Amino acid sequence: MDNWNGIGSLLIACLELLLLFNLLVFIEKNKINKIAMVMIALLAAYQSMEFLMCQVGLQDSFYPYLAFVIIGFLPPLNLLLALTLTNYQNLNRNVLMIFIPAIAFSIYYLFVIPKFVVAKCAVLYASYHYPLGDLFGAFYYLPILISIVLLIKFIKKEADKKKKIIAKVLLFGAIFISLPSLLGFSLIITSNNYSIISSIESIMCKFAFIYAVCLSFVCLYNSPFNDERNYFKYLFNNK
Repeated sequence: MDNWNGIGSLLIACLELLLLFNLLVFIEKNKINKIAMVMIALLAAYQSMEFLMCQVGLQDSFYPYLAFVIIGFLPPLNLLLALTLTNYQNLNRNVLMIFIPAIAFSIYYLFVIPKFVVAKCAVLYASYHYPLGDLFGAFYYLPILISIVLLIKFIKKEADKKKKIIAKVLLFGAIFISLPSLLGFSLIITSNNYSIISSIESIMCKFAFIYAVCLSFVCLYNSPFNDERNYFKYLFNNK
C-alpha cells in the first residue's frame, strides 16, 4: 500500500475499541465508569472517521462535520466526569448546561457544512478548514482547563485514597492531552506560526489515546473485584 494516510488513526481506533470491549465485559456500570466509556467510544469513533476520510476517501464536507460533532462533546464529558468525581453535580441538574456550547456548534455547523474541508491527511493526523475555528477552540479547551482546576483542588482536600488516586490519573490524562494546545499557542506567540492550529484537534485526539488508557484504568480501579482478581488492592495498598 503506497498511501499510509490515516493508518495511525485506524491503529488507535482499534486499540480504543479493544479497551472499550474489555470495559464493557469486566467493569461495574456506575456513573463514573459510564461517562468514561462514552468518552472512549467517542475517541474511537473520531479516529475511525479520520481513517475513513484519509484512507478510504470519504472527504465530502459532511464527514469532517460529523467528526467535529463527535469531538465537540468530549471536553464537556470530561468536565462532567470531573464534576461527578468531585460531587459537584449533586447541586442540581443545571450541570447539563455544560453541553450547550457543543450542541450549539453542532446545530450551527449543520447549516454551514459545505465550509468543512479536509485540508491535509497524514499518517497520524488530519487538518481541517472549518468556520469559527477560534471560537470553537475557546469553547473546546475551556472545559478541559476547568476540569484540571477542579481535580487539583479535589486532590488537595480529599481524604478518600481511592478517589484521590482516580483524580490523579484523570489529572495526568487531562494535562497530557493539553500538551499539543500548549505547543500550538507557544508557536503562535514565539514565531507567529499558525500551521499547527488547523490540525490541533486531530493531534489532541492522538494524545488522547493515553487518556483513554487512563480512563480504562479508572474504570477498572473503580469497579469491585473478588480479592483474587483485585490487582489494584495490592498495587496501592499501604504496607
